Amino acid sequence: MRYEEFKKLVVQAAEKAGLTDYELYYSASESTEIDTFRQEINKFSSSAEGGVCFRALVNGQMGYASTEDLSEEEAEAVVARARENAAVLESAEEQFLGEAGGEYEAFEKKDYPLPETDEMIRAALHGQELAYAADPRVTDGTSTVVMRMKETVAIFNSRGLDLSAENQAALCYIAAVVKDGEEMNDEYKLKAGPVCEWKQEELAEKAVKAALAKLGGRPAPTGSYPVVFAPDAMSALLMTFSPAFSAEAAQKGLSSLAGREGTKIASDCVTLVDDPFHKDSLMPMPFDAEGTPTHRKNVIENGTLTTLLHNLKTAKVAGVPSTGNASKSGYAGSVQISPFSFVLAPGEITEEELLAKAGNGVYIDTLNGTHAGADAISGDFSLQSLGFMIENGKKTYPVKDFTVAGNFFELLRHVEAVADNAEMESFGRTSFGSPSVLVSGLSIAGE
Repeated sequence: MRYEEFKKLVVQAAEKAGLTDYELYYSASESTEIDTFRQEINKFSSSAEGGVCFRALVNGQMGYASTEDLSEEEAEAVVARARENAAVLESAEEQFLGEAGGEYEAFEKKDYPLPETDEMIRAALHGQELAYAADPRVTDGTSTVVMRMKETVAIFNSRGLDLSAENQAALCYIAAVVKDGEEMNDEYKLKAGPVCEWKQEELAEKAVKAALAKLGGRPAPTGSYPVVFAPDAMSALLMTFSPAFSAEAAQKGLSSLAGREGTKIASDCVTLVDDPFHKDSLMPMPFDAEGTPTHRKNVIENGTLTTLLHNLKTAKVAGVPSTGNASKSGYAGSVQISPFSFVLAPGEITEEELLAKAGNGVYIDTLNGTHAGADAISGDFSLQSLGFMIENGKKTYPVKDFTVAGNFFELLRHVEAVADNAEMESFGRTSFGSPSVLVSGLSIAGE
């Protein structure tokens, strides 16, 4: 049964049960992925999943029930389960449902034909061929991944919301592994969009060149240096510490940014943007998981924290409007908070000019162990890194086996300059992006 038919049956069941405050949240996705290894197809996977979550307010308690079975029998059953679940709850927290009447921003959708399976197979094998042909030092472990994906999200409730959005994307990922003697290095490059824009030859050359550039690396000298974080590395830091910008975390005492709105928390050149419609986002969304209209917002503007990210519940506690950042990890998930495209706004100088400002220091393009070596609450981090030395304003020899340590919130205050070379790392509905960033005086532990 299709969602629209199931929705009508759920509404009938809810009215029959005497429910007046309820919501039906629907999500469905499908994806196909093809991986290569040793210039052959190594993996072919295709998945389709989806379902609904029905939630209802009963005597001030919010009951939840979810299902993947969109049948007539289940329409009545999911309403009954939610009502039963609400009856056994004793939460003192106020519960919220979205309201109709908001203004939803129009945006340009990236509609393009998704590749057929045979086209994906050809692209995957061609990407492998190009990677191996780029240099004789390319070795086993090199892989090409091509993907296509679709997602539909819909929200209906008894307060007039009736929303839906569809997104789709295709992408190519080339990971090059190079070997010289006993030393091995790897690097990857990714491009999303229609197949005609993948430019696989350029993608393979960039991945191989970046992997080769790291050969011959040695530990960085221990000391305190100016550090230039490449776009990938700074994006990784933003992803790691993004929970600190959640109002829910702040209200639970799990963020050092609690109560800091309107205060200076970063240098003047730092503007951090959450943009649901960013041009490089794979999943632009006009509404959040509660149906609140989304919008572009400067979370940090010229160094000042202007807002935390809110859903309806945290906004009510703070006495502010929701920022439209309610999220769900899946149709059955509870309502949480997350950014859409969390991007450090680019500056007006090139990376070369940024390196010249650094003078002598360390250029970091890879951070490892962010899941274990960083504390999103305190902001402290100590991360294994790869990169290059900066000497007289130029990148010189590669360095490895060193640790960069500091505090993310202190780092924001010590950003000296931001380049103009912003890049985006996409992770489904949430993406993180940054240009290269110069930070003064970070601790490097190497040789």
